[in-house]
Amino acid sequence: MILWLALLVLAVVYRISAPFVDWLPNFAPIMAIAFCGALYSRKKLAVLVPLLALMISDIILNVHYGVSLFRGEMLAGYGCYAVASFFGVWVARHKNWKTLAGGALGSSLLFYVVTNSASWLGNPAYAQTMAGWVQSLTIGEPGYPSTIYFFRNTLLGDVAFTCFFVFCMEWSVAQSGLPSMLPSRFQKAHSAA
Repeated sequence: MILWLALLVLAVVYRISAPFVDWLPNFAPIMAIAFCGALYSRKKLAVLVPLLALMISDIILNVHYGVSLFRGEMLAGYGCYAVASFFGVWVARHKNWKTLAGGALGSSLLFYVVTNSASWLGNPAYAQTMAGWVQSLTIGEPGYPSTIYFFRNTLLGDVAFTCFFVFCMEWSVAQSGLPSMLPSRFQKAHSAA
């Protein structure tokens, strides 16, 4: 639990520092924390703590960028993080590599489709047609990088941070003698090596 909270604090610090580093936009750990946190913590904390961390980091980032502290489209993102936490709760009950990979990839895809659809609905730069929706999912607004570019970075970040988070938590449970989240077939293959 302490390691999970420490990783969450590091995730918030990473997210807040992103505008100053800006080496890979949307490469962030928050979705992985929301998804993987449910694998290793009590269900209520798994949903509430990442959402609270996201809200705190959003407030700090919105102040930095000089935009309103709360925008309606932020609800779409919060909803996606909550769903990712529930994916994590489900994966915790169905522990195998397929469900772990599917949960991480599904969380990324859900965030991409839902948040870009919310932008399409609320942004007058997009025509309220099927073509406008496709534009919001592919090339995005003129003058900005494509939304596919941001999705690629989000997907890379979610997979990388999910792997990192699972590694840290598995190392921690192994040190304390608790049962692993990993499938037994994987454990046997690595213990023989």
